[in-house]
Amino acid sequence: MMPPPGWPLLWLGLGLGSCAVLESAEQVNSTTDTLNVLLIIVDDLRPSLGCYGDKQVKSPNIDQLASHSLLFQNAFAQQAVCAPSRVSFLTGRRPDTTRLYDFNSYWRVHAGNFSTIPQYFKENGYVTMSVGKVFHPGISSNHSDDSPYSWSFPPYHPSSEKYENTKTCRGKDGELHANLICPVDMVDVPEGTLPDKQSTEQAIRLLEKMKRSARPFFLAVGYHKPHIPFRYPKEFQKLYPLENITLAPDPEVPDGLPAVAYNPWMDIRQREDVQALNISVPYGPIPVDFQRNIRQSYFASVSYLDTQVGHLLSTLDDLQLTNNTLVVFTSDHGWALGEHGEWAKYSNFDVTTRVPLMFYVPGRTASFPEAGEMLFPYLDPFDSVSHLMEAGRQTLDLVELVSLFPTLASLAGLRVPPPCPVPSFHVELCREGENLLKHFRSHDLEEDPELRGNPRESVAYSQYPRPADSPQWNSDKPSLKDIKIMGYSIRTVDYRYTVWVGFDPGEFLANFSDIHAGELYFVDSDPLQDHNIYNYSQHGEIPPSLMP
Repeated sequence: MMPPPGWPLLWLGLGLGSCAVLESAEQVNSTTDTLNVLLIIVDDLRPSLGCYGDKQVKSPNIDQLASHSLLFQNAFAQQAVCAPSRVSFLTGRRPDTTRLYDFNSYWRVHAGNFSTIPQYFKENGYVTMSVGKVFHPGISSNHSDDSPYSWSFPPYHPSSEKYENTKTCRGKDGELHANLICPVDMVDVPEGTLPDKQSTEQAIRLLEKMKRSARPFFLAVGYHKPHIPFRYPKEFQKLYPLENITLAPDPEVPDGLPAVAYNPWMDIRQREDVQALNISVPYGPIPVDFQRNIRQSYFASVSYLDTQVGHLLSTLDDLQLTNNTLVVFTSDHGWALGEHGEWAKYSNFDVTTRVPLMFYVPGRTASFPEAGEMLFPYLDPFDSVSHLMEAGRQTLDLVELVSLFPTLASLAGLRVPPPCPVPSFHVELCREGENLLKHFRSHDLEEDPELRGNPRESVAYSQYPRPADSPQWNSDKPSLKDIKIMGYSIRTVDYRYTVWVGFDPGEFLANFSDIHAGELYFVDSDPLQDHNIYNYSQHGEIPPSLMP
């Protein structure tokens, strides 16, 4: 399936800043008590999980959640960097509407006084609470995690958070360094704890408090790992012997990759252990042995994260909250582990935009637990790998994180905010994502094509800014004033198509007649997106081997 002729102009006509899908605002009938909401947001987690088919990663607790959930195999973030992505899905608006592409503005004063998911639940009688990294700290959340708008109480941040990027990694020389790879002895770290452990403990305390309350709650828990530095209890390395760690299947920079599309992973290069490698900028590869170390530590961080999620979920069982609490698990974006010669996020490739997304809805995705039944008993990843679990129900349809707002509202029985008009800068409450409720209907989606829909009609949009046509020191995270080019990307079931066009940061306008470069990858014949055939497609010369 080729993009339609004149596609950039068609895209501009659609208004990428809104692209709202008009569908019926069907509601969930409220039958018993109001559903509580537990929203778990992970930082930099790609779908490297057992429930997504990764046989190497030990994630038994997340897999167990998936076995009782509806799992979306093809969910995509709207921008592969923390603050813009979080503001996007927490407001239900795309980056071109929030006008946040970096970390340096607050959408309520910069773009529009848009409502957020927790704010909407708060206004509908919920006690809303934030633990850990939910909004990105700093200017992008008004240095307050969007308080008091979004939260009933001041958000909680773990006290050990401030040590994440300090010299707390003991090197082979016995000295402390600010390294990328940072397995630690817990008795040796400041305060004797780590941020995600503190966040889990605080979230459990809040669940215990809310169990005694008559009011419904919305609890958002944001975990730091596997975000860099890879700072985690060192015993988790034992789950991943280095001799078993494979490299990315496509570790070279693709020949046809336009320079503007390349992410030079400058934040990785700033770590002391990476600096010591003296890697040339921007394309110099990381030595193979160190690549294995990075991948080992990423997977170890995921398993450490999994234990924290396990402790949190088992508390729902302990407090008998499992039958009236909706659980959502997702990540703000993915992370490259050497694919295309890249590391970190900061691109439009699937490996950085595709995220895990699953919903546990009591009575819908799983039967209501009976008295004494444990849906989420804690599973130790060190115990014979814990038996592998497959996801409960799954869908292959492409979905976007901007759909979180209408879908959560719908599943909780609240009125779904209406689709946004074009433009929507002065509309406080609307949504630019599709309500995913159709996927939760009790019918078997595989047997009923009308409910399943046509996957070829599903589309996911992402975008990424650049300061120049070639990799620069600030290519990964350009400030707004430095953005000269915007890469707009459409992902369909057949292809990923990206155009890099001129961008005016003062007017927030893309010029689709000023095309700097393009990318086109056919997913079936090129699932890793290594062969850019954009230039071939412009002249009708696509190699037969790359045709879908």
